[in-house]
Amino acid sequence: MDNIINILNNFAPYIILVLLFIVIILIITVIILIKSVNRVERKYKKFMRGVNNKNLEELVIGYLDKIDEVENQSELLKEDINKINNKLKKCIQKTGVIRYRAFDDIGSDLSFSIALLDDKNDGIILTSIFGRNESTTYAKPIDKGISRYDLSEEEQQVLEEAISK
Repeated sequence: MDNIINILNNFAPYIILVLLFIVIILIITVIILIKSVNRVERKYKKFMRGVNNKNLEELVIGYLDKIDEVENQSELLKEDINKINNKLKKCIQKTGVIRYRAFDDIGSDLSFSIALLDDKNDGIILTSIFGRNESTTYAKPIDKGISRYDLSEEEQQVLEEAISK
């Protein structure tokens, strides 16, 4: 045992220097780690602060609420678009017009036929016959592209024109 104590006494200055060197390295490492932790802490605080000093959880919940609101509005808009599309199918979408001379003694094409049809080829044909002494207007209903009344050549032509559009 005395032998070990003598060896330690002989090498004590070297052991103290090595231990001092290790302590200095540890102090430097602690300083570096403290700076790193401070840097990370500042970034964390900045990240958690968010907008108007709200924390991150409040921001995320707010954005999720906004997303839910937008989804609800989107569904309402889809319903409105479907209603509009259904109404649009019943609106006049196909037309055909022809002007013609109904009588040889009239100098211009003053008579006309107009076909007004929806998406299902339902609608009417309006025909106006202009004569020298009188003018007459007719309306004939069209159901699925067919009239239950006899059509003149011009009316048939304007109906085919409207259906082909």
